[in-house]
This record gives sequence, structure tokens and C-alpha cells, in this order.
Amino acid sequence: MTKTLKTGAFAFLFSLAAAQAAMALPANIPLAGATNQPIGHYEFCKRYADECGSNGKDAGPLALTQENWKTILNVNYSANTDVQPMTDMDIYGVEEEWAYPDAVGDCEDYVLLKRKRLIEAGISPSNLLITVVLQPNGEGHAVLTVRTDRGDFVLDNMRNKVLLWSETEYRYLKRQSSANAGKWVKLQDGRADAVGSVK
Repeated sequence: MTKTLKTGAFAFLFSLAAAQAAMALPANIPLAGATNQPIGHYEFCKRYADECGSNGKDAGPLALTQENWKTILNVNYSANTDVQPMTDMDIYGVEEEWAYPDAVGDCEDYVLLKRKRLIEAGISPSNLLITVVLQPNGEGHAVLTVRTDRGDFVLDNMRNKVLLWSETEYRYLKRQSSANAGKWVKLQDGRADAVGSVK
């Protein structure tokens, strides 16, 4: 019983410390200038040029309401359950292929589907940003960042819960520009040392 209490107390203290660390970080991921577009997205843009241009006038981050939050949660969950994970090598026989998934797909395919569904639901493309991150094991991964007035929230095919960027275990590298879906910006993840560095 004492061991259980100690374990529970440790878990509580750890989550409290993590929450305090997250609160010390900005709600929106800091930007650090222009960077190169991922090759998979470049090839995608050659096929879907109309999805990779200017987003028009940026009205600022999405004003988060109970209604659009529910839409975000539903789209994340439905895409995660509608599509089964499979690598591009298994699907297409190539290392990298960004495409809208039918029944199977990898991380960026989930992102493309979620972005499309949220645009169809009325959310501006300037607030739906494909984002490249590093997992704690050093492997690359793609998530969808929803830019809001309450912070940048992450839609991930590896979890159904939608979290603030600073609550995830990822190191944030780059994402689409809010001004132009075909341009990308570097991200300044202040937690890089805590999350782990890439050699």
C-alpha cells in the first residue's frame, strides 16, 4: 500500500511538474524563418497545385469555440479510426509518398486527410499546418498543427487525444507557413534539450 501511495504521489508530482513546464512555454510554437519544403510535400504540390498556394489574408489564429473544438476532436478521431497505419513502402513500394488515404496510410496521409476534412468544416487553411517533428527515438513524424487563440494543438495519428504542442513528447522542426501552404517555416522548440538532441 505504501509503495502504491508513493508511486501515485510520484506520478502526480511528475504530471504537475510537466504541466508547469508546459505553461512556461509559449502557447504557440515560435517561428524561426523560412526553410525548405519536405520532398514528399513538394511532390504532392506538383499533383495538387491548388492546395499549395497562398492562403489569402491571414485573419490570425482560429478563435477556439466549443463547436469548432468538438469538430477538431471528431475529425482527429474519425481519421484515426477510418485509416489503418501502413508504410509508404508497403503501399506504394517507395520510401516517401504523400497522398490522400483510402483505407491505409502513413502519418502524413492522416495529416492530409484531417486537414482536408477541417477545411471542408470551415476552418481556414492558414490555421491547419502540416508539421514535421522528431519522436523521442529520433524518427521523423508528421502531425497536423491547428493554430488557435488558445495555442497550437496537435492532431496525431498515434493518439486520439488532441494536445497542446508543449504537452507532447515531440521535438518540433518545421511546418507550413500560415500565409502560403506551399512554403515552410522553421520552428524554435525551446524544449529541445529536454526532449533529446539528434546526433
